[in-house]
Amino acid sequence: MSTAPFDVKNFRRALGQFPTGVTVITTLDASGNPVGVTASSFNSVSIEPALVLWSIDKGANSLSAFENAKHFAVNVLGSNQVATSNNFASRGQDKFANANYRTNVHGIPLLDDCAAQFECSTWAVYEGGDHLILVGQVQQYSHQSDTAPLVFSRGSYAVTAQHPMMTQPSVCDDDNAEDFVSDYLLYLLRETYQRFSDKLYPELNQVCDVTPQEWRILARMANRSQIAMSSLSEMVMQPMQSLRQTTDWMAGKGLVLYPDNETLAVTDEGAKIAKQLQELALSQETQLLDNLDSEQALTIKTVLKQLIEKLA
Repeated sequence: MSTAPFDVKNFRRALGQFPTGVTVITTLDASGNPVGVTASSFNSVSIEPALVLWSIDKGANSLSAFENAKHFAVNVLGSNQVATSNNFASRGQDKFANANYRTNVHGIPLLDDCAAQFECSTWAVYEGGDHLILVGQVQQYSHQSDTAPLVFSRGSYAVTAQHPMMTQPSVCDDDNAEDFVSDYLLYLLRETYQRFSDKLYPELNQVCDVTPQEWRILARMANRSQIAMSSLSEMVMQPMQSLRQTTDWMAGKGLVLYPDNETLAVTDEGAKIAKQLQELALSQETQLLDNLDSEQALTIKTVLKQLIEKLA
């Protein structure tokens, strides 16, 4: 057995390879006040009886409320609820002040516009290292099939998308028939992104030893010496806790530093790597656009910017 020290930061990065949904767990404290916390540890346990579980950090301010609660609700967030996730992941504020919700028969808050909700009675509470594991028996549930779930993967928010292999025309299809999906704009955009990133990210890692998350941070900081962590969190679509873990890792590599607890600055080495990353990314882009004439290359960027503005 290896006697090397256990690298907690690297362990977290390994866990980040497993995508999860994003939930907000809600209950009431001993005084009847609403309590909520963002959690990605939610999972199913049993169908008969209907059991689910999630875990909470023993250092959480809301630990006592959930440990002693007889009822709680699991609010599975939709893809447009990043702000809701960030709100309930924060500390030291009234998380329900700007939240839209109703309450169930037990007074437990049920957030609006969620992808799914599970109203539970507490089945059991187990020790789990630095967390408590809470098992709930589902008493009521609901879901919105037209609401895509929010996903957390590799330290940042993401959305689900059908795998390209699942959208290939059937071998039984008429070769001359136009397949709907292959001509659908959303599929075309997703397929282009997937193929482009499949070429770009491995090269960034091979040449500069950075992950996609580190690349996004350095790309945002390429033309600025420092940035507020709160602003960076919104730019790179990472909740603050996950962002801090990524930037701590980058600080250990000498790419960034903290002028203060709320600000991130790029080091000379980080600026050097950021420039190299930009050059690699632009080279990949040039190779892609070389398949088009200059007018087409200009048009595709112009049209995409217009679409982004229209959809904002």
